[in-house]
Amino acid sequence: MAAEQEPGNQEAPRIEFPCSYPIKIIGRATAGYEHEVIAVVEKHAGKIAADLIQIHPSRQQNYLSINVTITATGEEQLRELFLDLKTIESVKLVL
Repeated sequence: MAAEQEPGNQEAPRIEFPCSYPIKIIGRATAGYEHEVIAVVEKHAGKIAADLIQIHPSRQQNYLSINVTITATGEEQLRELFLDLKTIESVKLVL
């Protein structure tokens, strides 16, 4: 069996840039959280159309999940965006 066909020895699929790239940011529902997250995303990806942003509160309204689809231009852009998002105190998870 060839190495590329062995289970567990598969290379991750390469992303072809530019592409639509969904990002999910989960954090505490604090005052200004939503605006701070969107500002950081737009710093790296430019203005985001309202229809590409979805906001979902948790059942008890303690957390907000912000789903944003950006046009990703490269791995460096995504790496810097994720690092900046993680510096926001209220952010708990970036996917």
